[in-house]
Amino acid sequence: MRHIISVLLQNEAGALTRVASLFSTRGYNIESLSVAPTNDPLFSRLTLVTLGSDQVIDQINKQLLKLVDVVNMADLTRGDHIERELLLLKVRVPDAAWERVADLVAREGARVLDDNRATFTLELTSTGGRIDEFVEKISNLATILTVVRSGPMAIGRGAQTLAAAPVV
Repeated sequence: MRHIISVLLQNEAGALTRVASLFSTRGYNIESLSVAPTNDPLFSRLTLVTLGSDQVIDQINKQLLKLVDVVNMADLTRGDHIERELLLLKVRVPDAAWERVADLVAREGARVLDDNRATFTLELTSTGGRIDEFVEKISNLATILTVVRSGPMAIGRGAQTLAAAPVV
C-alpha cells in the first residue's frame, strides 16, 4: 500500500540524510521526497511517499520517531487529507496542434509559463492521477521535452496538524 508520511524535523545539517538512511538500510524505497522550511526556521517539513504493508510502515514510523532530528510525524494516508503535486512540463507543439493544446491547457486548469513556440512550458497543480492523465493527453498532441514533478505533498483535513510539542 502507498503511504504519504509527513515528518517535522529539526532544520539541521544531516537530518535528511539520517531519515533517508533509515529507509535505505532497511531496503525500502522512497518514491518521492519533498523538504522545505516551515514558518518556524527551527523546523522543516519532509513529505515522503513509500510503499509497504501497514505492518512495515508502522515499524518505519516507530524507527523515525527514534531519530534525534524527528520532532513529530504522521502517516497522512491513514486519515482524511488533501494531496497535491506540481508538474512543470516543457513540450514542442506542432503548428497544427496549437489550438488543441490551448484547449487542453484551459480545460485542465494548467498555467502557461512560457509560450515560446519552440519550447512551450506549462504548470499544473493537481493529484498525481490527474497529472498522469494530463501528461498522456498532451503527449498525443505535442513532443514532451522535459517533465519535472514535485511528488505528492499532503496536509490533513480539518483541525489536525503536525506541530512540534509545545515547549514548557
